[in-house]
Amino acid sequence: MAKTYSIRQLTKEMGVTSRTLRHYEDEGLLSPERQGLARIYSQRDRARLQLILRGRRVGFSLAEIREILDLYNAEDHGVAQFQHSRKKFAERIVALEAQRKDIDESIAELKLAVERADNFLAEHHAAQNPPRVKMTGYSVMPAAE
Repeated sequence: MAKTYSIRQLTKEMGVTSRTLRHYEDEGLLSPERQGLARIYSQRDRARLQLILRGRRVGFSLAEIREILDLYNAEDHGVAQFQHSRKKFAERIVALEAQRKDIDESIAELKLAVERADNFLAEHHAAQNPPRVKMTGYSVMPAAE
């Protein structure tokens, strides 16, 4: 007999909420069997959920994930699905690398802005609170506080 999973078992194992599983079902990504009101998930549903969660983690939309999952065809041993997936993965890598470049540039700009703000505030503080000095002979010494 094929292994099945309850909604509680999958939510616990995968670290998602039951609402998330129902949402994926509503989106047509999962199709559990029903026994009365209970959802019974198959090994196929579990594997699909793992792929959905991996896809979401790397930034794929549910539509993109559905597109990839729907291409599976046992007759071609999944070749079409892998070809399409590879193309989508490569596109996502390019997009993420561009985002990383943008993020690195933003961080550098923000660090420079923090440095400028610190310098400005230090100069402003110094101008508001000049050191007290006293004259001693021919030299100027900071006053003892």
